[in-house]
Amino acid sequence: MNVLLLHLLQAGIDAADTTARAAAAAAVIPHEEEMSLLSMAVKGGWLMLVLLLLSILAFYIFGKKWWMIHKAGDIDENFMRDIRDYIHEGKLKSALSLCEKYDSPVARLVEKGISRIGRPLSDIQTAIENTGNTEVARLEKGLPILATIAGGAPMIGFLGTVLGMVQAFFNMAQAGNNIDITLLSSGIYTAMITTVGGLVVGIIAYFGYNYLTSNISDLVFKMENATIDFMDLLHEPAGTEE
Repeated sequence: MNVLLLHLLQAGIDAADTTARAAAAAAVIPHEEEMSLLSMAVKGGWLMLVLLLLSILAFYIFGKKWWMIHKAGDIDENFMRDIRDYIHEGKLKSALSLCEKYDSPVARLVEKGISRIGRPLSDIQTAIENTGNTEVARLEKGLPILATIAGGAPMIGFLGTVLGMVQAFFNMAQAGNNIDITLLSSGIYTAMITTVGGLVVGIIAYFGYNYLTSNISDLVFKMENATIDFMDLLHEPAGTEE
């Protein structure tokens, strides 16, 4: 009976020792932090807030200009043919009314030209060109800001990396002989986050800028064709609207 009690007591001691060893081992193993966008943004510091504001501004400009360009190109493909028919019939007021139906640079160019009919051709062409320059400037408004974000965001990210590296080496210098490899790796990890954020914002703004400029170029090409077609109409006979 005493032997049995001794065995049970020894088993309890062994179990408690095993549990203590497991707890100690678990305490030694560091807690692994999961990587997420939120944790990266927090570790990146205040420059990540700057990059966030730049990304919001870039998305706002891209969305606004995309919608404007989309609406500017939304015009009936038979628009110029209808204008030609009205001018041939001498119905200038009807042609002007048709132009006013469309919120498009092409329609405004033609409208300006129709309103100048009866004046010298050089005056009409100058008026159309001035209107075209105004329309192109309106379409391109805001694009320099998007281009600046595309070039500036990576530089801001690199600045954050340099500042983070300086802070990491400063912490190592303060640690003296108690330098831990995790101190350096943690500092580098934090420093590189701003570079990643800056590159992401810059790449998005860069592709958005090129996409918008390509669409504007296509629209300018349509405006030039409309101008040529309209000037050709002025050499054709037209009556007078009753």
